[in-house]
Amino acid sequence: MIRQRASWCQAGGVTSAGFPASAKNLEAKGGVQRCRGDRVRRACGVGVGAFSLAVKKSIRIRRCDVAPLDIPLFEPFGISGGAQSMANNGLVTLVLDDGSIGYGEAAPLPAYNGETQAAALSALRAVQAWIVGFEVSDWRDLGREFRRRSSIRSGAALCALEVALIDALTRREGVPLWSFFGGAGTRLETDMTVTTGTPDEAARATRALRERRIRTIKVKIGGPLGPAHDFARIVAIREVAPRAPLILDGNAGLTRAEAAILVQLLKRAKIKPALLEQWLPKRDLVGMRLLREESGWLVAADEAVRTVADVRRIAEAGAADVVNIKLMKAGLAEAMKIVKVARLAGLELMVGGNIESILTMTVSACFAAGLGGFRFADLDTPWFLASNPFVGGYAADGGKLSVAHITAGHGVTPITV
Repeated sequence: MIRQRASWCQAGGVTSAGFPASAKNLEAKGGVQRCRGDRVRRACGVGVGAFSLAVKKSIRIRRCDVAPLDIPLFEPFGISGGAQSMANNGLVTLVLDDGSIGYGEAAPLPAYNGETQAAALSALRAVQAWIVGFEVSDWRDLGREFRRRSSIRSGAALCALEVALIDALTRREGVPLWSFFGGAGTRLETDMTVTTGTPDEAARATRALRERRIRTIKVKIGGPLGPAHDFARIVAIREVAPRAPLILDGNAGLTRAEAAILVQLLKRAKIKPALLEQWLPKRDLVGMRLLREESGWLVAADEAVRTVADVRRIAEAGAADVVNIKLMKAGLAEAMKIVKVARLAGLELMVGGNIESILTMTVSACFAAGLGGFRFADLDTPWFLASNPFVGGYAADGGKLSVAHITAGHGVTPITV
């Protein structure tokens, strides 16, 4: 059941609107901090600077629309678990009583975690039957209610719903999303991906990346052709971009033996990756720890981290140095908790995504820049899409992204509107 929330936050909590509560203009009494300002900097919540926002009156949800969002790619996007030639996503449009509108995207990726467009759309269409009439400021409670009611586990669907709720609320209040998430910054730098394929294809893709002035290259590895094939592709990339930092992403597609062979090949060639991202199966935490220890390189957990509990397990096992936070895994509320727990555990942060349009990639850019402290960013998928059904979004100068120009919400709107 969704309960009306009081207008206070405990340390580490949020205001009644769901915004991180400000540490300035807060009155602490008995461990409870009462929010008094409208828009003030420096927040508790996730432990970084943020805007608090007092919603002047309750605004209820009038309509929720759900539609497929199918966007073709220039060429198939291949990872160790398979390839996808179309972004088979979904779009949520929320309309409030006063006419304010918010948009959210579901971007399931079957080759990544088995989630499908059909399942995400089914879960979201079930929301339409009960969400009308609720207050948009109760976005966290509505997310919990979604999980309670849904018979389908879809992190992508939950993400779409939460983003649409927060976008509608922040657009109405005139607050940019990067401020909502903390206001620590408005810029970050993304890598760009070389997907699975042949060494010649990898070299060609790398040349295109260099022409785009991308500094860091992410390389998809793993799959049936084995570590020798991956090594040949990495060498081809290195020949084109000898000084580019390399993130080698296995998408949980390598065995321990294959990982050991690839590490040996790279060391013999004196190639030191910037990051080894989820080479091993997500439950092989012991193997991940051994990979860290034996390679001496940074290891990131991606598929192995979906929830706060997963972060704690990773930290306790010493299985990773970095956690890759993707909003599509379990939604925005869980991602905010993951950031806090990862920081407390001494883990570094990376932000990434599935095959997402400029909409969710901009949300993720606002998330990482607004919170601050993200060492790695992988927000490149809009550049793989053959069309863009939206206006707005992050501004890019090579791999350098900026959200400073966004004045309310995430700033992305469907072209048909």
